[in-house]
Amino acid sequence: MFPASTRRATRALALAIGAVTAATLAITAAQASTPEEGSVSDTGTVTSWGGGPFVAANVTAQVNGTPDCSVPQSCDDFTLHVSTPAGYDTGHELKIDVSWTNSAADFDVYVLDASGNLVGTAASSADPEEVVLPPTTGTYTVRVVPFAPLGESYSATAALVATPADSPPGTDTPPGFHNYTAPSSFTDANNAGEPSIGTNWKSDATLFQSYLSTYKVDFDDSVSPARAAWSDVSATASNGCPQGGTTSLDPILFTDHATGRTFESQLSGQDSLTCWTDDDGATWFPSQGGGIPSGVDHQTIGGGPFSAGGVGALPTSTYPNAVYYCSQDIATAFCATSRDGGTTFGPGVSTYSLLDCGGLHGHVKVAPDGTAYLPNKGCGNNAAVVTSTDDGSSWTVHKVPGSSTSDADPSVGIGANGTTYFGYVGSDGRPAVAVSHDRGETWSTPQHVGTEFGINNAVFPAMVAGDDDRAALAFIGTPTDGNYQDAANFDGVWHLYVATTYDGGKTWQTSDATPNDPVQRGSICTGGTTCGSDRNLLDFIDATVDRTGHIEVAYADGCIKTCVTDASETSGAGPADAQAAYATIARQSSGMPLFSQYDPTTNLTLSSLNVSDQSGQFVAKVGVTNSGNQPVDAFDVQVLDNRKPVGDVGTSLDPGRSTTLTFRWKATGGGHTVTAVVDPLNLVTESDESDNKQVQVVTQ
Repeated sequence: MFPASTRRATRALALAIGAVTAATLAITAAQASTPEEGSVSDTGTVTSWGGGPFVAANVTAQVNGTPDCSVPQSCDDFTLHVSTPAGYDTGHELKIDVSWTNSAADFDVYVLDASGNLVGTAASSADPEEVVLPPTTGTYTVRVVPFAPLGESYSATAALVATPADSPPGTDTPPGFHNYTAPSSFTDANNAGEPSIGTNWKSDATLFQSYLSTYKVDFDDSVSPARAAWSDVSATASNGCPQGGTTSLDPILFTDHATGRTFESQLSGQDSLTCWTDDDGATWFPSQGGGIPSGVDHQTIGGGPFSAGGVGALPTSTYPNAVYYCSQDIATAFCATSRDGGTTFGPGVSTYSLLDCGGLHGHVKVAPDGTAYLPNKGCGNNAAVVTSTDDGSSWTVHKVPGSSTSDADPSVGIGANGTTYFGYVGSDGRPAVAVSHDRGETWSTPQHVGTEFGINNAVFPAMVAGDDDRAALAFIGTPTDGNYQDAANFDGVWHLYVATTYDGGKTWQTSDATPNDPVQRGSICTGGTTCGSDRNLLDFIDATVDRTGHIEVAYADGCIKTCVTDASETSGAGPADAQAAYATIARQSSGMPLFSQYDPTTNLTLSSLNVSDQSGQFVAKVGVTNSGNQPVDAFDVQVLDNRKPVGDVGTSLDPGRSTTLTFRWKATGGGHTVTAVVDPLNLVTESDESDNKQVQVVTQ
């Protein structure tokens, strides 16, 4: 929520360098694109061009989203002719890439159709910038704008390429979700842009950060859906931390599942005002806030076991785990490590430079073996993770092959044995996941998710994992194609989606977690301070997993009350209800969790059979137990005497409950083999079918 996103801060440095360059170099006229036009078709699929060098920066697009090209050499236009046969768009796309040598420089790309309408844009800090469009026949202008050129030239290609084939959705049933909103009486209940969430596996409490306020949520799973009890446990002077919840440029929260310690951090400009609690907010303690030096934006706190490869790995207090504070500076990101549970931090260590990465980083995560992961949305032409295997003493950039850059911070989820899931939104606007089994050294081919819903634009990926083969990617998405930041013309309806895998990332299935309540109508701006009223959600959401594997997603609901049903209320021009940021949790309510030991099970056990002869009448008392964790709404219990049915009763049973059923019938003399069977026709799918029958021999 920092008022100037790091993309703009990085660009500010680049502009400053450019000013020096302009003052020291002779100003010469920039060359026009060479050549000035080109064509692509189904028989000639690639054309290339270039331009520059450029010295003068053009930042006019920050005013209204499109550049002012009236000043000579402020824009470079290339005429692109596209000719494709009917039906070619099925299975093909037009990909335009613009790149340059010095990663500290920055160019933007705008694509206009023959009428001058903007049909595509790439205006992040990535190198290369990439625009993906339908391969529709026509004449287009590819406009390259030197946002911060630093004397650089650019090179560009336009290519007709095959659309990457998506893997089919998984066959597992997607989990269901129930949404919980903070009480309206809470301070910051409707001020939850960039929310954070964590779960304490010791107390089973969920902690939620909504700007300056910290909420505790207790879920009661004895009913379905679970009941939620909210309480405001914000850090204040009265409960131990005077700097808590006083002022902020960015809020963040992190809960260490294993230790139960929660941190709430408020960015103060060059560091943070941070507090920590071991009792879910009843009492708080002050923290140094971060290391020195630290960055000015986009801070994140994470933690986990110390690495065996660390230098001086032992903690300096009774707190067993390492705590990391990372933040974005203009030309790098710094991460500092705490060895005393987050009370103090060591020096900030540079994780990468502008020569490596130019994008914002996401939330730092720590694996069970102590490897720390800091995801970055733009390291060259890929997204990447920056890892440390020595407790933050040094960091290494690992690009994710096949990924691409965008304005969305990527996210990492780490399984119980270290399998790493990398969730991101690509330059095509679609969410995807790659998987690594070697601490980011190599990655699987990224797979798009959300294909069941035709997602064409997504923002705010948030990754979480449980067992090594189970993970979830939450994101806000829409099937509407086009420029989702066009406040005047984009009319997409956005929902919260959660894609899950139960086979290690081989297949994914997606749930619409808000099917009857849009998260936003209209545009969502991810351009920092250049945004208008459609930046109400700010820059990210968050996800976690509780002790029993429930997925929990924290998001700001931007469309509430009348906006939910009134399609005319949109983020760019609508009333406050369409520009909200309401504190909301989507919590898994059905389906398989992220820990297999808590998988839904249905199991009926015939626990006892007692048959007695009462003066020629047999009486059988049959005990049945639901030993699973799911209710069974209807099942039969049958009794047979010498294989002849003598009674059949239908009933239901909640998980963990038992019942005793009584059967009576007349019996003739001799021997009797009495058999009791639960679910005799096998209509109920059970985890154990071997405990459904008992037999007793009775002689009159």
